[in-house]
Amino acid sequence: MNRKRPKYLDLLRIRMPIPSVVSILHRISGAALFLVLPLLLWLLQASLTSPESYAHYQAVLRNPLIKLMLIGLLWAFVHHLLAGLRFLALDLHLGTALAPARASSWAVLASAIAVTAVLGVWLW
Repeated sequence: MNRKRPKYLDLLRIRMPIPSVVSILHRISGAALFLVLPLLLWLLQASLTSPESYAHYQAVLRNPLIKLMLIGLLWAFVHHLLAGLRFLALDLHLGTALAPARASSWAVLASAIAVTAVLGVWLW
């Protein structure tokens, strides 16, 4: 066994195919939604205790930084939903060839950004 193996593998220089990028983003968005869901449920419960608390949390949500964070969560939700539908189609053996898989990956990325932009402008 005298094979030459790379001594240093620069992971930042490796170009990953677009389906793998969509898969990784699907996992990241799912984890983010899972971790933030208890906080969002607590905020909803806290805002429903009295009219004063509702007004307080409504004022908090007017902060531009908070709005940007919520738009990021909106993107995570939309991307996770669309990528999940793509993966369900792949599980049904629809679009498993290379060209349709790449096209559906680009469609998921573009659609998630477009839907997030439209809803983000509407909600801002």
